[in-house]
Amino acid sequence: MKMNASHTVHNIHPCFQLDNFTTLLFPPESSTLCALIYLVLGLLSAVTVCGNLLVIISIVYFKQLHIPTNYLILSLAVADLLVGVVVFPFSMAQTLTSCLYHENVFCKIRDCFDVTISTSSILNLCCISIDRYYAICKPLTYKNTVTVRVAGGMIFMSWTAAAVVGTSIVIGGHSQGTCVEMCLVDFLITVAGAIFAFFMPAFIMLCIYIKIFIVAQKQRNNIQTSKCGAISKMERKATKTLAIVMGVFLLCMTPYFLCIVFLPLTSETPPFSLIEALNWLTLSNSMLNPFIYAFFYSWFRSACKIILSGQIFTGNITNIRLM
Repeated sequence: MKMNASHTVHNIHPCFQLDNFTTLLFPPESSTLCALIYLVLGLLSAVTVCGNLLVIISIVYFKQLHIPTNYLILSLAVADLLVGVVVFPFSMAQTLTSCLYHENVFCKIRDCFDVTISTSSILNLCCISIDRYYAICKPLTYKNTVTVRVAGGMIFMSWTAAAVVGTSIVIGGHSQGTCVEMCLVDFLITVAGAIFAFFMPAFIMLCIYIKIFIVAQKQRNNIQTSKCGAISKMERKATKTLAIVMGVFLLCMTPYFLCIVFLPLTSETPPFSLIEALNWLTLSNSMLNPFIYAFFYSWFRSACKIILSGQIFTGNITNIRLM
């Protein structure tokens, strides 16, 4: 996710040379290293696309998975898939240095997609945390409160808000660093974007999951019937899995957002290697979620086996019971 502040540039990306404001990819002395880097990033993009595509196909195809919680997971997977399809290639084809020196339309479009998709991811996670709150803290009214229509409304609002944030930041004059000093307006736009796109939703999610943890601890001490106990156990496992998804997301995202907020206040510009490493760390989060689902969700492992074996093409098995 590229929401970096404008700052004077002293370090040139190792895969580029600056020659009269013309960037040259793969200068002779570093072509092998840079080719290897781009190969690794290309594989990262492919794994991200394939993993999230499996999540999307699983939830869409199997009717057992057509529940509000999974629709929210589906929306998150779509955002992660778009990171692999759109953001990864854009970032590899025209990385940091090009947009540092050329404020062209391509860079603005790329930044808009980047911010919008990344913002939608955290807003979808915020909606998932709300779903988990009602499932654990208000189990008796959960099914009547969080319906498919409500989940659809949350998804629509998440993507709409993300599009507004992404478009506002780009139209408002924000760019991924330029060769001029940052003005106050750019700084305020950067900080406001970071607050609304990351820090505020992250704070809300943390508060919700802390509340869920407290309620879940109390539930373990309550006397429940075997049926209610089974349902509670199932919901707690889903909540634990999605809390891990949120935790991994925060670990990947927080360093970059802290960097872009405090970067304008520093006297020395960090090296490009650090900035790009943090940026790619945020993007790599989109690859990790399917692995978390595969580790904790038996239904996802079963669905993957059926999809990868080609059984979905040999007959209508949408109603099959997944383990």
